[in-house]
Amino acid sequence: MIKPPRQSDILENRVAPSDQNENKIEIAEAVDSDGVIPPDGGLVAWLQVIGGFALLFNTWGMINTFGVFQTYYETDLLRHMSPSAISWIGSLQSFLLLAVGVFSGPLYDAGYLRFLLCSGLMLATLGMMMTSICKEYWQVMLAQAVCIGIGTGCLYIPSVAIIPQYFSKRKALALGIVTSGSSFGGVIYPLMFQGLLPRVGFGWATRIMGFTSFATISISLVVLRRRTAAVEIRSLLDLQAFREPPYVLYCIGICLSYVAFFVPIFYLQTYALSHGLEGQTVALYLVAILNAASVLGRLTPSLIANRIGPVHTFLISIVLAAITEFGWINTNSGPGNIAFAAFFGFFTGSIVALPAVVLTSFTSDLSRLGTRLGMSSVFNGLASLIGAPIGGAILGATGNWLGVQLFAGFLFVGTAIFITALRFVLTGKKLAVKA
Repeated sequence: MIKPPRQSDILENRVAPSDQNENKIEIAEAVDSDGVIPPDGGLVAWLQVIGGFALLFNTWGMINTFGVFQTYYETDLLRHMSPSAISWIGSLQSFLLLAVGVFSGPLYDAGYLRFLLCSGLMLATLGMMMTSICKEYWQVMLAQAVCIGIGTGCLYIPSVAIIPQYFSKRKALALGIVTSGSSFGGVIYPLMFQGLLPRVGFGWATRIMGFTSFATISISLVVLRRRTAAVEIRSLLDLQAFREPPYVLYCIGICLSYVAFFVPIFYLQTYALSHGLEGQTVALYLVAILNAASVLGRLTPSLIANRIGPVHTFLISIVLAAITEFGWINTNSGPGNIAFAAFFGFFTGSIVALPAVVLTSFTSDLSRLGTRLGMSSVFNGLASLIGAPIGGAILGATGNWLGVQLFAGFLFVGTAIFITALRFVLTGKKLAVKA
């Protein structure tokens, strides 16, 4: 059950019906399970940001790297497989990263942070090492998709759930810095892979990435500390959340964005190699360019969210992402592909940076935040599982890219519709209000 909001320092605005059936603004303040306001800074708090950054570097950062693996598998190791079949590797990996949240969320709430970090460290590292010796499709599926997917799933929820325990007014900024870790990972790992591949081969390129993952996740194991008291695991699900319209609208909107998000990430380089960058090396670095732009795309919305609210900021970002996605339809030159990668990376940065902030803005009981994040992650995982394969199936059935591009573009439009509905549920019909 959600506790009644406390009325003191204003952090987030939301709407509740009054006795006169009118809309009024309620003040919801983020507090920990002991009723203490987060410190909003200090050495220990910023160490949590560093630890969370390292986790996102190796969870979403690794997922965002799959585009370079997709290109390599299509042209070398798994060239006998279809692009759609290969994309299932990355899709299953991203699905498990999110779906494992239904277990890791309650475990985090119950105080098993150290167990989750150790499990994720071992599985993510093992998966990379096993991927380096794979020769067959099923081997890659088990190592890169299943092992790494479960490992990163143990790490994702703690990386974002721990920040609201330490930050209130600076929460959006702190989460923006944390989520930018995935962008940095999405830049460093593709550059590492492309740079090492011709020098040491696929095996050692992948192993070096595994050693890097082990070292950086170990930082999080050292510095991350829960601040709130652990709660008893009451259930893997908080079913009360599905009776609350804001949470339902939130889940549907974020889910649609995840279906659309992975289509360009997986197929951007393949598209460019036949539309303006034929035979050019720069096409192999488009994923890195996308993720480099996403660094600013995660930090900038987090700063803006402090002024206009996370829901408004996320809505603006999604609308701009939809426009950019439709612009991909007419991209047939080298500069156009590079520009699309940069703009898409920037405008979709909020898809990773802001959902946790949006959810926190209307969740008063932070002791249940991990569980609610975990539940929404299951839906997001299913979305990420089907997005790229559906895109590949459309491509295989039609023989051209228009259907793929329209598929992703209209899904972003659908996301914007549900986030707009969420905004009005939270704030009513008032326009000049922070949400």
